[in-house]
Amino acid sequence: MSASTPAIAALEKAGIDFTVHSYTHDRRSTDYGAEAVEAMAARGFAADQIFKTLVVDLGDGFGVAVAPVPGKLSLKAVARVLGASKAVMADAAKASRATGYVLGGVSPVGQKTALPTVVDETVVLWDSILCSAGRRGLEVELSPADLVAATGAAVAAITAG
Repeated sequence: MSASTPAIAALEKAGIDFTVHSYTHDRRSTDYGAEAVEAMAARGFAADQIFKTLVVDLGDGFGVAVAPVPGKLSLKAVARVLGASKAVMADAAKASRATGYVLGGVSPVGQKTALPTVVDETVVLWDSILCSAGRRGLEVELSPADLVAATGAAVAAITAG
């Protein structure tokens, strides 16, 4: 497979097994997570098996939270896990500059600068999960353990009902 995104290249370089799933991104859509859920549900994946990558501003830098698309992110929990006093959602342009990815295509893997990352604890409920492969309309399926290893992430409760 050719390394068509930095995320795919990073996974290949790390020797991690993964599968790429693509779907047609609707350029009018701004709810990228819902779009991915709809496309992947048609292929038999559960909504909670598809994870979104959210960049947070920690005040003195950025961090990444990876959580199931339907879940509501607890910024307080993310800040606690990443050792910050507080976290807010990062400005879209700043998130893109920090990660090297466009909004809706931010992958937790292969970022321009590796950011401290936390993955929601529900990741362990699945044999495989999907997250952005680094481009809108492109998802990568991999094992939860491989995602955690590839990102050096902590695993913690970061979503609320």
